[in-house]
Amino acid sequence: QVRLVESGGGLVQPGGSLRLSCLASGDPFPFINYNMKWYRQAPQKERELVASLSNIGATTNSADSVKGRFTISRDNAKNTVYLQMNSLKPEDTAVYYCNAEHYYNSRYNYWGQGTQVTVSS
Repeated sequence: QVRLVESGGGLVQPGGSLRLSCLASGDPFPFINYNMKWYRQAPQKERELVASLSNIGATTNSADSVKGRFTISRDNAKNTVYLQMNSLKPEDTAVYYCNAEHYYNSRYNYWGQGTQVTVSS
């Protein structure tokens, strides 16, 4: 059973920062074999990809709307992926989801339960 557990969400004022974490576990779950991604879904909107990071951390991508503000990183020793979010805007308000996809077999694809991020004054 593979589990992805997000944490670090909350309420923050515009211009503030948050760091989301996603801890992956399983028996077994070779974290190094998985590309890790953060998605978000705002009310009445489709889920969108925010940022991705390849299994060995060599390749990163992020949505244009967060470029220069959000940074994805991973610690393979801790089975954890992070999303550092700076200069937050009200339009960043959403539920943020962690996703793990095997680097060559996409049928192995797992989701976390999500963590709410609210940016408001």
